[in-house]
Amino acid sequence: MLLTIDIGNTNLTIGLYEGERLGWHWRLATDHNRMPDEYGLQLLGLLQHAGHNIHDLIGISLSSVVPPLTGRVTQACREYLKQEPLVVDTGVKTGIRIRYEDPKAVGADRVCDAAAVMQFYGGPACVIDFGTATTFNAVTKQGDYLGGAITAGINLAAEALYTRAAKLPRIDLQRPPNVIGRNTVHAMQSGLLFGYVSMVEGMVERFRKELGPDMKVVATGGLAEVVAKETPVIQHIAPWLTLDGLRIIWELNQ
Repeated sequence: MLLTIDIGNTNLTIGLYEGERLGWHWRLATDHNRMPDEYGLQLLGLLQHAGHNIHDLIGISLSSVVPPLTGRVTQACREYLKQEPLVVDTGVKTGIRIRYEDPKAVGADRVCDAAAVMQFYGGPACVIDFGTATTFNAVTKQGDYLGGAITAGINLAAEALYTRAAKLPRIDLQRPPNVIGRNTVHAMQSGLLFGYVSMVEGMVERFRKELGPDMKVVATGGLAEVVAKETPVIQHIAPWLTLDGLRIIWELNQ
């Protein structure tokens, strides 16, 4: 069994692979105050919940965009799961050539996404990750990661409306009955959902002009399915793409 862990700003996404098959997967809230022992007990509990123990593990592959937590989770893996995780970072084989001006500035999750897209779909591709931030990532036919675009995620925008506008409530992101909202909640849902859908369609068109007409569009992240239901430009939904990339990168480094 291979354990994969992606540490994001909002969620820890965790997967347990049997060969190439993702047998178990979990999303947990990222807690910046949690100590290594707490993470260790949590990971151990998830492993036991899946019917396995530490002796079943052949390795751990980890990516993180939250540096303060990288060391804590690594320590937890070392002390509780008795494995030294492979941390996706400079010097690790990924199968992806980074063409960013500063390769070290590319988030490890974006590298994992690119590695998985190249294996499953091929390039050129636009990978849209709906996380804390919404990122658009460009991968060439040859497997070069060129860069992309970053904007606030949908939930982040919704929270900003709630905290910065006195009369706007906190809402759940759901599809409203109509584009023209007849009350405040529906108006906010329309602006957030359909506004982001329109942005996705516009950005995909702009990316296609630079990457070419054969560009695939792959969406991942917690809100990928919600957005994909509203537009035909998203061709593939891969909610566990980062975990697949972690598995692929782990195999490349064995």
